[in-house]
Amino acid sequence: MTTVSRRSFVQTTLAAASLGAPALFAQPANTNTISIALASRAPLTLNPQQANRSGADAWGICQVFDVLAASPNGTFAIRPEDFRPQLAESWTSSPDATTWTYKLRRGVQFHKGFGEMTSDDVVFTFVRNLDPKIVTYQKEVFSNIASVTAVDRYTVGITLKRPDPLFNGGAVSVAHIICRKAFEQLGAGFDTNPVGTGPYQVDSFSKTEGLLLSAFPGYFGGPAVTKNLHIRFIADTTARTLAFASGQVDMIEGVRAPSWIPSMQQRSPKTIFDATAPGSFNLLHLNLNRAPLNDIRVRQAIRLSINSDQIAAAYQGLATPMVGLIASQFAGAVKKKELPPELQYNYDPKKAKALLAEAGHPNGVTIPCFTSQREDYATVMLMLQEQFRAGGINLDLKIIDHATMHAENRKDRNSVILFSISYPPVPTQPFELLLARGAEVKPDGSGADNFSHYGVAIPGLDTLMEKAQNEPDFNKRVALVQFLEKQVLRDLPLIGICTLSYVIARNPRIDIGFPVKSGRAYWRLDKAKRV
Repeated sequence: MTTVSRRSFVQTTLAAASLGAPALFAQPANTNTISIALASRAPLTLNPQQANRSGADAWGICQVFDVLAASPNGTFAIRPEDFRPQLAESWTSSPDATTWTYKLRRGVQFHKGFGEMTSDDVVFTFVRNLDPKIVTYQKEVFSNIASVTAVDRYTVGITLKRPDPLFNGGAVSVAHIICRKAFEQLGAGFDTNPVGTGPYQVDSFSKTEGLLLSAFPGYFGGPAVTKNLHIRFIADTTARTLAFASGQVDMIEGVRAPSWIPSMQQRSPKTIFDATAPGSFNLLHLNLNRAPLNDIRVRQAIRLSINSDQIAAAYQGLATPMVGLIASQFAGAVKKKELPPELQYNYDPKKAKALLAEAGHPNGVTIPCFTSQREDYATVMLMLQEQFRAGGINLDLKIIDHATMHAENRKDRNSVILFSISYPPVPTQPFELLLARGAEVKPDGSGADNFSHYGVAIPGLDTLMEKAQNEPDFNKRVALVQFLEKQVLRDLPLIGICTLSYVIARNPRIDIGFPVKSGRAYWRLDKAKRV
């Protein structure tokens, strides 16, 4: 396990933050191409169903493929009526929200002459996600689907096992429709030369040069405004920032560290920062199978030692403190002032020490753990480490490579696990993916993201969650989710720290066509143009 020293991490972050921009925006622009550089070493795949796709790959995938129904550009759909037609021109659901019928647009063409998109392609896409023998991306969000059928050439029927009034925000939102004919004809080549219906088509896929996309002239929504899109992959923070400062790229994935945006603003006030809110959920798993974390008094001491307001304030507007597991902007979130006093967990290190003493640790506890060197992970964990000291908790923290951290976490080798991930406003999803019995992490790596073992070490959540998932009425479901939130606050297997915006720094010469307010950590660029 390669470790990174705290000094090395801090120096790297400060170096990126202190980069000047005397030549910022100085280079002449290629008016036919817009470029963006992402914080990743190389593209892995453009197959939307590939399980190992990265967050950076999603930027290419969302330009090339469409879904049936989508959130409006630059935000998340919060309620069922907020979703917008994409490949489906309309849809209906049964009163109990278990049967969904989608009417497809007619005449939608796949790239590169592969013909018209029909219900056969939609069924093919969903069935692959349902097939237990095929490993696909976020397969668990399709687990509620009982069947998918082609009613006719332009109509698709989907039957669910349980009601889901926000079905369009779950499986539908990640089921990018692939061309059956191209998938079967290209085989493994589809991963790097895919065929979709989106506003851009793939011209080249290179591990070193990135992705070159060109506007698809037959796009049903009209051709993209800018002819070419170049998606580059530059993992090094300093190199990526320099590429932006020198004008080599128009946009870059920002650095989610407290000092980065202020530094950029000071040196180049015209830089535009597109930031999602709430962004990623930063959640702290406590491994219930390990002492002393199997003692609720120790977990309560940890919660009382966390000052989420202070952590969020360090990000100067990019972060929001969390109370439970759901972002405050989303339905299902609980408000601190509405909770009983014992579940509010106001910052109180003195009380934390008393709880540790009561649990048999009068001199405090030491808990070994590790986290990623990526700025958003390391910064939050270093702040937590400092706060824990006041409560008598010594976090013996190692900072390691990002990919190694994920690999070790998935083998159940960590005690205190910071997990950063973006979720759509589907109230049950964080519980289903992070705390349910079926998502429990396994030592052989075959499990999922329930790193705390909640639902197994402390049973009961699945029954409560099933009740919420069986409720067809949206408002009643939200009330049940709030009950779930309170139960998790009583047991403390997982602690919400703060939400943190995903940030793209943009040259003011680029207009993307809409404001970014919320949504996933990627967005479409078919309306983007030079101004």
